[in-house]
Amino acid sequence: MSALFHALFARGLFSNPAVHTAAIVGALAAISASVAGVFTVMRGQSFAGHALGDLGAAGGSAAALLGISPLVGFVGIGAVAAVAMSTLGSHGRRDRDVATGVVLGAGLGVTGLLLYLDTTHSSTTGAAVSVMFGSMFAVAPSTLPAVVAATGFLALCLGALYRPLLLSSVMSELAAVQGVRVALVEASFLGVLVVAVALSALTVGAVLATALLIGPAATAIRLARSPGTAILVAAAIGVGSTWMAIILAYDSYYWSASHSGWPVSFFVVSLIFVAYLVAELLSSVGSRLATHRDPSVSRTLS
Repeated sequence: MSALFHALFARGLFSNPAVHTAAIVGALAAISASVAGVFTVMRGQSFAGHALGDLGAAGGSAAALLGISPLVGFVGIGAVAAVAMSTLGSHGRRDRDVATGVVLGAGLGVTGLLLYLDTTHSSTTGAAVSVMFGSMFAVAPSTLPAVVAATGFLALCLGALYRPLLLSSVMSELAAVQGVRVALVEASFLGVLVVAVALSALTVGAVLATALLIGPAATAIRLARSPGTAILVAAAIGVGSTWMAIILAYDSYYWSASHSGWPVSFFVVSLIFVAYLVAELLSSVGSRLATHRDPSVSRTLS
């Protein structure tokens, strides 16, 4: 039993302060991103989430250049991008996607400039890699209060928005008939999405933020029968994948004689991808069994 424990958990894992910080920040970010991700998938706003993640690279680069917390940069640029996308894409879903693409293109141009300035005019080493792909073990403990505050803000907003947000996500026309201010709900959720993506980018990087936002949510929706259950399942998948990734990344330091550990973000996205494939397989098997038991199901689905 002791041999198995040491095989799974490398020495020093549970006493390492960097691991403690990564586990707390990673769990809070995973919960925030996964819960917000369920509504993002239901509302068909995955592209907006992806764009905010990529645009976060500009905020992270600016933060590295100014010497401030990367979370401030991620949230700041996300807020600016959200306002721009909401303003330019206020005439329907097609306009919204076009506006998102235009803002994304402009933001990536700014990202290129800021990353160039980071590498040529700043003494910060590895800023580009950290911003783009994350560095969970390098998250400063001083960032923890801001992460807790952001997570609490997101939880309060989603709690207040839950009913109108759920109704407008499923049937926006019915929500409007029942007096829900759909435009206000959409704008409020976009603000929630900014915070969720910022927390995700802080842990796995701006480029991979979408994986933590969309992956657990899409997997949970495949498995769950109700939005509430999907939220719980998504949070469990997000936290489980993040903690397992931290363990594997820490263990990977001892996998070779060179002692060069693998990135946490690689393990996070890989585990989430595997979870989605398993959910897809289970969903497919379940559909085939239902068809086999009741042939009328196949006619209904077709």
